Amino acid sequence: MSGKHRQRAAVAVVKAESRNDQVMPEAGPEFVETPYVQDLTKRALAYLEVGYPVHFAGPAGTGKTTLAFHVAAQRGRPVVLIHGDDEFGSSDLVGRHSGYRKQKLIDNFIHSVLKTEESMNITWMDNRLTMACKDGYTLIYDEFTRSRPEANNALLSILEEKILNLPKMTRGGDGYLEVHPEFRAIFTSNPEEYAGVHKTQDALMDRLITVGLGHFDRETEVQIAMTKSGLPRLDAEIIVDVVRELRGFGVNNHRPTIRACIAIAKILVHQGGRAHKDDPVFQWACRDILNTDTAKVTRGGQSVMEEKVEEVIHLVLGSRRQTPPKTGQDLKPGKE
Repeated sequence: MSGKHRQRAAVAVVKAESRNDQVMPEAGPEFVETPYVQDLTKRALAYLEVGYPVHFAGPAGTGKTTLAFHVAAQRGRPVVLIHGDDEFGSSDLVGRHSGYRKQKLIDNFIHSVLKTEESMNITWMDNRLTMACKDGYTLIYDEFTRSRPEANNALLSILEEKILNLPKMTRGGDGYLEVHPEFRAIFTSNPEEYAGVHKTQDALMDRLITVGLGHFDRETEVQIAMTKSGLPRLDAEIIVDVVRELRGFGVNNHRPTIRACIAIAKILVHQGGRAHKDDPVFQWACRDILNTDTAKVTRGGQSVMEEKVEEVIHLVLGSRRQTPPKTGQDLKPGKE
């Protein structure tokens, strides 16, 4: 991809064409790429090209899964996607015996001689991890720490010795599968304090190169909000500045995320509103979307988040000289 096209191509949406149990990801029309995203992509691809699995770790709303698809798309190979699940066992990743096939042959060609032959073959069904290892696909294991550690044990030999151990009587009794040289793996995970997240085994973490992700830089968030909604840049900047200011409040500095920026921006466009102190749509959208209970800060037993939202809106808008809000045709993308 040329440098000219890379500037427009990064983190909002990735299209994925389904082909049975694999997909072919490519950048969608709403995908935004900035220097921040380009740097992450370059580093991840460098690790993958050498053969190391990449692990994107960070709080929810930081674009881990979208970035994983974006990086995988650069390889130009089919992608197998697995979502971590507490109910997973190793067979959900590798495969399982799905039954057996019994065949019986009765030969009575000679009337006085009856010949009977019986055979039974166990039927094996590959699951997605085995398919990726066999065919050299890119594995994206999304939120892999939601699976119990023992379910992920099969990954240890895959990532180190490049061998997938299989149950007995599998694939003609080989008991193992050599991993295709083009097989690569990308993992994503949320912090351990998140509900439903398990502490993974050190042996697995030692095989991964972990890239820690925080929230996007301001410019990336502004471009994502604009691209996903069609909102003018000035309005997108105000929304992003309000959200970024609120992240420093309370005991949870992970929220609100970029998803809040996108939601407010989409609502403004849909309702013909603007990010202005006198716009009622902007006021109630911010109150409802940003009034998160994760701040855990109260006064007299009541949350002060709504009050803080109002304060931050006035702080951000007070630093800007605003003209009266416009509506209708003035809200066409790119106009301010």
